[in-house]
Amino acid sequence: MKKIIDQKTYLVDGQLKSWSGETAEVYSTISSTDHYTPTLLGSIPQLGEKEAIAALDSACTAFDKGKGLWPTMKVVDRITCLEKFVAQMKTKRDEVVRLLMWEIGKTISDSEKEFDRTIDYIYDTIEEYKQMERDSAKFHKNSGVYAHIRRGPLGVVLCLGPYNYPLNETFCLLIPALIMGNTAIFKPAKFGVLLISPLLEAFQNSFPKGVVNIVYGRGRALATPIMKTGKIDVLALIGHSTSAKALQNQHPKSNRLRLVLGLEANNPAIVLPDADLDIAIRECISGSLSFNGQRCTALKVLYVHENIIDEFNKRFSAKVDELKFGNPWEYGVTLTPLPEPNKPMYIQELIDDAKEKGASIINKKGGLTSDNYIFPAVLYPANKEMRVFYEEQFGPIVPIVPFKNIDEPLDDIADSNYGQQVSLFGKNLETLSPLIDSLVNLVCRVNLNSSCQRGPDVFPFTGRKDSAVSTLSVHDALRSFSIRTFVASKDNAYNNAILKELLDNKMSNFISTDYIL
Repeated sequence: MKKIIDQKTYLVDGQLKSWSGETAEVYSTISSTDHYTPTLLGSIPQLGEKEAIAALDSACTAFDKGKGLWPTMKVVDRITCLEKFVAQMKTKRDEVVRLLMWEIGKTISDSEKEFDRTIDYIYDTIEEYKQMERDSAKFHKNSGVYAHIRRGPLGVVLCLGPYNYPLNETFCLLIPALIMGNTAIFKPAKFGVLLISPLLEAFQNSFPKGVVNIVYGRGRALATPIMKTGKIDVLALIGHSTSAKALQNQHPKSNRLRLVLGLEANNPAIVLPDADLDIAIRECISGSLSFNGQRCTALKVLYVHENIIDEFNKRFSAKVDELKFGNPWEYGVTLTPLPEPNKPMYIQELIDDAKEKGASIINKKGGLTSDNYIFPAVLYPANKEMRVFYEEQFGPIVPIVPFKNIDEPLDDIADSNYGQQVSLFGKNLETLSPLIDSLVNLVCRVNLNSSCQRGPDVFPFTGRKDSAVSTLSVHDALRSFSIRTFVASKDNAYNNAILKELLDNKMSNFISTDYIL
């Protein structure tokens, strides 16, 4: 790490405000010395309640009870602002990719992919919004009433992103919220916080003042007082359900609070006796250990039929032990340092608990610990009494549960607090058909002979129970951050003359039949 970033400013009311108060140092668990020592990356402001409320006031003023420049702006003008931002963002690719590697230990290929995917997501969102507006550029008539129906903003959004995808998943909340005409307060995640620094000026000079406000500090110190005011219209959060519930409870009028939440998920894999083991093992390794298992879409438990369990365990364990650990920029590395300093200790607690309750580590390297990592442990046989069965481990540990009757995993999935996705491995149609028909009623995505994942971004991304509220995708996110609203007019000469004049003179940004190219 060559460059220390001491972030001395934050963005409120269109200004990069200087901060001379308390700061927090940001360290990487990656060492840059022979003797292990965490690497200092920089520092960020530790803002407090006063600054949080100032950011909220800025967003409220920019929305101005629906009268503000941003919510009333022509669609094409809001799109122009987004295009200006993304053009400037692209110039910061190398800096952001470098910080992704150092801050959260993501491999260089995955860091580059996250940046490029985010750029594509913004462009796809713009194109989808254009199509939405084209579809709305007309009048409907029913029972003697004309209606001009569009989607309008909800108000002020509090946006809190995750550390595992601090750029992509954060922007999958922030970008659709903004393009629909909402204003926002955005607090970066605890890890992956410095990578926002290269983008601050782009936010500042691409949007009208107060539309985007970026604050740094502890979530409890910033988000709690903001929520207590009752002035937040949308809570957009990707993280843990406990955080989401705690923030919801702070809002004095929670019935008026729109929730857009991507939460945890204990996604299972079910490996049937007729599964192609080459495919199943490859996909289960990718699904459970990509980015060290630090994904809400990761496979958190593997159900394997007892007829094939011995062969599966033998081959799966051997493949896990072949995975290469190293720094994110090293060639061929798939396992990288964990960004949370205490994570190896937590994973060890799960391993110890599982061993006490009957499981063994079945791969040779499992549980080997260094200063910033613990090698993936494959645990077998896992059962419901173990913490790793019901806690989302979010790290390098793979519990394997044997099953004889398919109702065993189905009952567990039905009883689970989560319902995001499942991976199903097999080929017998008579077995697969009823399973698919049941699983689609328990989770929101069934992956046939492949690992769980979010993309492509045009597909719905959501979950049942404690796994999500609302749907995120290029198409659905625009709807999650907006509401259908319309102007109704009785079909008579008096009203029709007014509508015609409004359309001819282009005096209203809402009532418009312009076709956006």
